[in-house]
Amino acid sequence: MKFADPKNDLAFKKIFGNENKKEILISFLNSILDFKNEKIIVDVILDNPYQLPDIKELKETILDIKATNQNGDKFIVEMQKKDLSNFAKRSLYYTSKAYISQIEKGEEIINLKKVYYIAILNFNMFENKNYISRHLIINQETATQDLKDFEFTFIELKKFNTKLADLNSTIDKWIYFINNASNFDLIPHEYENIIEFKEAFEIANKFSWNKKELEYYDSMHLKQADDKNALETAIKKRDIEIAKNLLDVLDTKTIALKTGLSIQEVANLTNTRNE
Repeated sequence: MKFADPKNDLAFKKIFGNENKKEILISFLNSILDFKNEKIIVDVILDNPYQLPDIKELKETILDIKATNQNGDKFIVEMQKKDLSNFAKRSLYYTSKAYISQIEKGEEIINLKKVYYIAILNFNMFENKNYISRHLIINQETATQDLKDFEFTFIELKKFNTKLADLNSTIDKWIYFINNASNFDLIPHEYENIIEFKEAFEIANKFSWNKKELEYYDSMHLKQADDKNALETAIKKRDIEIAKNLLDVLDTKTIALKTGLSIQEVANLTNTRNE
């Protein structure tokens, strides 16, 4: 078996947005949001179930998951690999849009249901050390949550360091799965006896995918690689320009420390200028 990388937007939507395997998303949401007792989600309606987009629409497509539970509460789950400088505003925008879109003209505002926004980030966004953080609207004076209809949960994958043998909770198992599923050829025994995880691995098995799904998956990987290379090239050019401007005022070692270039690269810039 060869498992897809769940951090790939298409793979994530295929695994967690599967109408026929809703227990996967339910398990994920209950663990991430720490729902217990009367808050436990027992069923969801997928507002945008998995469908394969056209490859030509790759640049414009946003593959997130939207669902509604048995109480009418709304859930938005988004996988984000790029560090977007405006991501906090984007989170607020999508949550607010999901909130107000519940009301049709002439309906009562009292019918609005709570919206939970969950962002899975392949980059660090906050200063907290824990990989998961919850953000509420809190009364500054009383520290109470008087405005309860918006809740934000951010999962920073790069802060998750738990090893496979040390996975104890369901939430840790889900985050480890998202981070590492593509590294396995077989389902790890730590996951074999849990139906939701077994099904998630089975869906991630690329040998069961059709040709169009594999083409789209590969196209997304190539695009992400191109974007990464373009960014790294731009950063390198910036560092070189900074180094050139420092050649007359700082020594080679200090310039290397300031820019991230190697000492040899800075020396080459000096030699080129002197030729």
